[in-house]
Order: sequence, then structure tokens, then C-alpha cells
Amino acid sequence: MKFIAFVVSMVLFLGGLLLMGYAFEPGSGEGLTFFAGLLAIALAIAVPFHLLKRLDG
Repeated sequence: MKFIAFVVSMVLFLGGLLLMGYAFEPGSGEGLTFFAGLLAIALAIAVPFHLLKRLDG
């Protein structure tokens, strides 16, 4: 279960970085794309802190 949570977190983190990078392309809905990337990175950090804490103990 820890490995699956790690993979999901890593995909969310890298996807968030990718979205934040694409936010600077003209005509891509800059604000929405940047916010989606920021939200994906926040979720990537929240998964290990909240989900794995409950699974361990």
C-alpha cells in the first residue's frame, strides 16, 4: 500500500509541475492551468502526510 501511495504522489507531483510549466504557454488558460498544477502538488504532499499516517498506526 505504501508503494501505491508513493507512485500516486509522484505522478501527482510531476503532473503538477508539468501543468505549472504549461501555464506560461500563450492561450492555455494560464490562471486555471497554474491553479490546477498547484492543486495537484498540494494533493501530492497531502497523500503521504494524511493517508500513510492512518495506514501505519
